[in-house]
Amino acid sequence: MVTQPQPRYSVQWFEQIGQIPQQAWDDLAVPLKTPFLEWHWLNNLETSGSAISRTGWLPQHLTVWRDQTLVAAAPLYVKGHSYGEFVFDHQWADVAYRMGIDYYPKLLGMTPFTPAEGYRFLIAPDQDEDMLTGLMVQVIDGFCAQNNLSGCHFLFVDPEWQPMIERHGFKGWQHHSYIWQNEDFSNFDDYLGAFNANQRRNIKRERKSVAKAGLELRTYQGEEIPDALYGRMHHYYQDTCDKFMWGSKYLTRKFFLDLRSTYAHRVMFVAAYPQGDGQQPVGMSICLRKGEQLYGRYWGSDQEFDCLHFEACYYSPIEWAVAQGIQRFDPGAGGRHKKRRGFRATPNYSSHRFYAPQLQQIFHHYIDEINEDEQREIDYINQELPFKQKTES
Repeated sequence: MVTQPQPRYSVQWFEQIGQIPQQAWDDLAVPLKTPFLEWHWLNNLETSGSAISRTGWLPQHLTVWRDQTLVAAAPLYVKGHSYGEFVFDHQWADVAYRMGIDYYPKLLGMTPFTPAEGYRFLIAPDQDEDMLTGLMVQVIDGFCAQNNLSGCHFLFVDPEWQPMIERHGFKGWQHHSYIWQNEDFSNFDDYLGAFNANQRRNIKRERKSVAKAGLELRTYQGEEIPDALYGRMHHYYQDTCDKFMWGSKYLTRKFFLDLRSTYAHRVMFVAAYPQGDGQQPVGMSICLRKGEQLYGRYWGSDQEFDCLHFEACYYSPIEWAVAQGIQRFDPGAGGRHKKRRGFRATPNYSSHRFYAPQLQQIFHHYIDEINEDEQREIDYINQELPFKQKTES
């Protein structure tokens, strides 16, 4: 009887994703639905000075190698704060403080500053995913113990991956995003037809108000994007953060400029120009597209134009998405405006593991009740969406 040799696995931590071969990483990341775990996106965040130790995002990327082949990886960051995460865990930090437990630093798995579902361990399809997941969790536990980290947290996890990470000792915390689904729409009028009569009139009025302001919307993707729009988008990003999201200005100008050479194939812009003047936009939004998924990220404008925000961030991207066969559109954080435009409240999950027994016990004791309350909130929001009733023509 011949005994087959067992595979040889080794693990290695990296403080820069640039130290990991791009092709080896992307062999694992590109097949996934999300664009936000691909090497160029994560590398841009680091090399642009956006997600680095100075800003409170210390990269500690875990890799697993079979001989000389990368077979698994996890983008991870040591955090000394909770800014830029969009999962607001301050209540757990407060509980830890009251118990005399240091909540920071902690270990975090997510794409920095990106509240979009899809985080997971990157594992080659020919490998034993459950076994490697268990191995990586074991290594993470040891890393956190060695460095006195209070816990490990995976945010906006891939729903298909969530059951697996829970089997390995992580507990899910439910939240919600606002997601548009393409219900076999052939054109924008089909999308309008899903609403009740009052909301159809509202959307038509909002689109007309943009035209009355003398604005023309143009959509650009990939190589057709004018170079100047990348820098212009950073200007709008900064301006919007200063006006509405003070303390949330995370991305540098270099990050936006580097998208042109590294990630243009995923980028889509909606730009608003004064009619007859196609040189300089007066407002813009940026989205990312991968396969049948569209993700809204940032927007801004030079001055207040009635309903331009709705047009640039929702209506024009939806019209483009229908024409492109996009099936799902995640417009980004927030929800007050989105639910009126057909974006349903949709569950997403983060997964958590605390290493202080008392904190872990409290989290497990209350999280089911918290999740039930969240599901009730989701149900309530979706009952209030302005869709037409079955009896309405």
